[in-house]
Amino acid sequence: MTAPLARTLSSLAAVAMTAACSSYYEIPIETPIRPKLDVSAFQRVFVAGFIAGGSEDVDGNLETTRLLRSQLRTKSELRVIDADVLPLMEVALENREAPTGPAEPAAGAIRDDDDLEQYEHVFANVEYWKRIGEEFQQPLIVTGTVMFAPQARSGIVQRDQEVYDSFGRRRVVPVRTYMERKGFVLRPRFIFIDGRSGTVLHSENYREEILYNTNQTSPALSSYFELMDRLIPSFLSTLSSQHIRGTRILLQ
Repeated sequence: MTAPLARTLSSLAAVAMTAACSSYYEIPIETPIRPKLDVSAFQRVFVAGFIAGGSEDVDGNLETTRLLRSQLRTKSELRVIDADVLPLMEVALENREAPTGPAEPAAGAIRDDDDLEQYEHVFANVEYWKRIGEEFQQPLIVTGTVMFAPQARSGIVQRDQEVYDSFGRRRVVPVRTYMERKGFVLRPRFIFIDGRSGTVLHSENYREEILYNTNQTSPALSSYFELMDRLIPSFLSTLSSQHIRGTRILLQ
């Protein structure tokens, strides 16, 4: 019997079985997903802070630190360490190598990736992170960068529009229109460091954006939290087992 024929007969049998059964019911099921990072060697986690830039309306460092700590308290078995965020920008500037070419720009507001680049070497400073690990009893350290910035985009957008014919019957048709939209883009990079050795264990980059019509406004902080809500499940799946909920139909 060929594979396509077997699948067809199987489908027909399932239909016949469903018709013969007097009732059916759904039962909830959960599918576990293993974490991307083995954290069994750690009892504590320290969200140490982030090098952040972009919008001046949102402190990406403090807001991200608070949010991740809050999520880990309720959705991780690791004990969350409460401590002040680390002055990563200052540490990066103190320990950067002397420039061999043109002078590097002075420290200031981080507007884009070029501004961010002068600070990123701090995450490879093994001795610094090892000292931090010793101070906090060798936890798993979470740090990284957060870019949250306004953005504008214009172009052709397809949207659904209701139309009615001469008999009053309603239809929904796609309409393409030119539209200018404004919003925000969030690009965090989460870096996981072993507090015992000071070395990077894992890192992940994310990108989310949200755009609004020009006649619609949203506070920057609200948009930041909306975008972070999309990322939190992926962040948590790095550290702890997650469960995908669904249903299964049983015939009776």
